[in-house]
Amino acid sequence: MSRVIVSPSILSADFANLERDIKRVENAGADWLHIDVMDGHFVPNITIGVPVTASIKQIAKLPLDVHLMIENPQNFVEPFVKAGADILTFHYEAVEADKIKSLAGYIKSFGVMTGMSIKPKTNVKDVLPYLTDLDMLLVMTVEPGFGGQMFIEDCAAKIKPVREMFPELIIQVDGGINAKTGKLCRDLGANSLVAGSYIYKSDDIEKAIISLRG
Repeated sequence: MSRVIVSPSILSADFANLERDIKRVENAGADWLHIDVMDGHFVPNITIGVPVTASIKQIAKLPLDVHLMIENPQNFVEPFVKAGADILTFHYEAVEADKIKSLAGYIKSFGVMTGMSIKPKTNVKDVLPYLTDLDMLLVMTVEPGFGGQMFIEDCAAKIKPVREMFPELIIQVDGGINAKTGKLCRDLGANSLVAGSYIYKSDDIEKAIISLRG
């Protein structure tokens, strides 16, 4: 498997010093920059939207890995692409089943990578029919909506069957990721890890990122 993609979540950054904290992870060797977009409806929290994403694009050198934890994601594809998203991930649970393939195609039509995320309670078997239309599956190992939650180990079991069936797919994991849980996910076949608290609260950000690659 190729090098693990580390995508630090700016949800754990200091928003009063966001440019500084983006540069900190860039200089420490991060691959992508994970941007959690929450609407207060699909998840019980509100974070950032299109204008802040566009501002981040002006200062960030890394690809923007935008995770839409929102209702009606189809309405926000073009605005976030124009704001600078390089990877755009929507939630399986936010889209009607018969519209998932068309949404994936719509995102790809803008020339960006297409991801789909699943919540902890979603059965991975339900999403298998859509994975050939995607570049990435994001497996949530916490309930989406807040940073700093504990890793739900049962969710990681979803990784292995997907990796066996889709060897070329990027499998990203988000939620409670640290050196220990990151290794567990890598061993199961994950090749992209999102971490917020573990990276930003580390005394040595570069060392934290290296530890996630294994």
